[in-house]
Amino acid sequence: MSLLASITGPRDLDALSADDLRALAQEIREFLIANVSRTGGHLGPNLGVVELTLAIHRVFDSPNDPIVFDTGHQSYVHKLLTGRQDFDGLRARGGLAGYPQRSESPHDVVESSHASSSLSWADGISRALTRTGRDDRHVVAVVGDGSLTGGMTWEALNNISDDNDRNLVIVVNDNGRSYAPTIGGMARYLNRVRTTDGYEHLRRRSDSLFRKLGPAGRALYRGVRGGTHGFLSRFTNNAALYSNLDIKYLGPIDGHDVDALLETLQLAKEYRAPVIVHAITEKGRGYEPARNDEADQFHAVGKIDPVTGEPLGGSDALAWTDVFAESLVAAGERRDDVIAITAAMLRPTGLQPFAQRFPDRTYDVGIAEQHAVASAAGLAYGGLHPVVAIYATFMNRAFDQVMMDVALHRAGVTFVLDRSGVTGPDGPSHHGIWDLAMLQLVPGIRIAAPRDAARLREEFDEALEVSDAPTVIRFPKGSVADDLPAVERRADGVDVLYRAGGEDVLIIGIGSMAQLSVEVAERLRAQGIGATVIDPRWVVPVAASVVELAARHRLVITIEDGIRVGGIGTRVRQVLRESGVDTAVDELGLPDAFIDHASREQILADAGLTPAKIAQDVVAQVLGTRIPVARPTSDTGTLWLADDSGSRAR
Repeated sequence: MSLLASITGPRDLDALSADDLRALAQEIREFLIANVSRTGGHLGPNLGVVELTLAIHRVFDSPNDPIVFDTGHQSYVHKLLTGRQDFDGLRARGGLAGYPQRSESPHDVVESSHASSSLSWADGISRALTRTGRDDRHVVAVVGDGSLTGGMTWEALNNISDDNDRNLVIVVNDNGRSYAPTIGGMARYLNRVRTTDGYEHLRRRSDSLFRKLGPAGRALYRGVRGGTHGFLSRFTNNAALYSNLDIKYLGPIDGHDVDALLETLQLAKEYRAPVIVHAITEKGRGYEPARNDEADQFHAVGKIDPVTGEPLGGSDALAWTDVFAESLVAAGERRDDVIAITAAMLRPTGLQPFAQRFPDRTYDVGIAEQHAVASAAGLAYGGLHPVVAIYATFMNRAFDQVMMDVALHRAGVTFVLDRSGVTGPDGPSHHGIWDLAMLQLVPGIRIAAPRDAARLREEFDEALEVSDAPTVIRFPKGSVADDLPAVERRADGVDVLYRAGGEDVLIIGIGSMAQLSVEVAERLRAQGIGATVIDPRWVVPVAASVVELAARHRLVITIEDGIRVGGIGTRVRQVLRESGVDTAVDELGLPDAFIDHASREQILADAGLTPAKIAQDVVAQVLGTRIPVARPTSDTGTLWLADDSGSRAR
């Protein structure tokens, strides 16, 4: 039996020698490479935390000592050590989640994969344990160094330092990267630590040093004490700023040296007050293809050849992100006022080509979405047009700044939301299903949802012409389907995509749901029901053509890949009522729920967002057997009703 197969829980590590732990680390790396290469997932980050995770589970007693990962994509090794070694269905329905998930194991605490919140969680948990008399327990927060660029981390540290009477260990997993190289003043400081001759000397001698010192390690710990007066103030080069804080600091240590990690974490555990342990690790450790990947050290991969690291079964189809990347560069060539901003996601959001062409017009602010948006308002005030590109799910973090800094001041800022709608395997904290409901609350905002590549280019250029309000362009993850041309463009920009038969049903397809809407209309036509399909292009505000067409039809169906509650369908219905139009509206979309990881197709099917299901329900509404019921007409024509076998009967 392999060492890894013998590990059913963290306490199985207690009987292993240091040599056994090193051998286990090698087995884990081989397991990760073999398995994640088949399923896809966050390979590079997990290769970098093998020894660190082993040492944490050896020293601390999870789940009695809660471990919080920031972010959760670095938890694969944690899963392996807590009894979850079936990675066959990783990130697929019925398989392991790509992030911690409480339903999987009591060892998982925080499920969110949004960065920089771990210290706030750890602050709250450690306070609760202390107040309820459970002061024999410890809390461990494993913080990727990229998360240190988020403001919540510093808010939490300020509060943690105010109450030092609890067992809290903060492990900084410092690999110099989040998705890509970590940026900012703090990152520069950590980089100096990583590259200094002193650290190299410490790394080379750490094993012999700790072996020689033994119990005297406590004295070493006291000698390298730091805290915010040392560690944190050096981040800011302003000792006075944090002069009253007192968080002990130990490090830097080699995050791949098992002996050093065990010794240091044991010292931190025994200190019985908040401690920072600074571990320097290498993303992609032990896997040459990852180490040689300058872009992001295989941060997240699809299916790859485990030997070469080359992608397998990839598609040559153009991705939504690529279309935006090309459009942004083209806009930058035409206009020197266009500025690109992102939050530690230069490559994933498509800004890399723009950054290469216009490096002085590109700002990566780190994992700091709130700052990115407020800074964009300032850039707009200064006469520029910022384009803020982030994932739709991370827009949630900056809602107040969109509302009060951009919209209130009528700033011309364009937000480009990648991965909107259902993202699939990354689970509930990565689905971009809230943006439509959330952002349409903002006064004066204009939101576009392109249905294809041509419309993305077109609507992005239109957004750049708006200088007195925030604009939003949202598109999904993955490849762009073939262009879907309109049969008519109305004066206010609404596209009519399909028209057949009488004016029975008006289907409003939002963004990437336009093609599905056309398929629904074709099924209705086969049943003898007339249908019109439109793409509003700009879904907020609701165009006059939408109201006019709705008044002429018996039933309106809206189809979107955001939540139904407060979505575009709700807005359409409200505008129709305000306009005196009483046509029934059925708003189709996703439930207001946290949707587990699965394929996009599975999730849409669960929500009833398939051509067959929608057409079936619409037929019932036209017949008057399903609410909302279509407006009566004197001549409904002949309805051909299809059964499950596809046969038709009157």
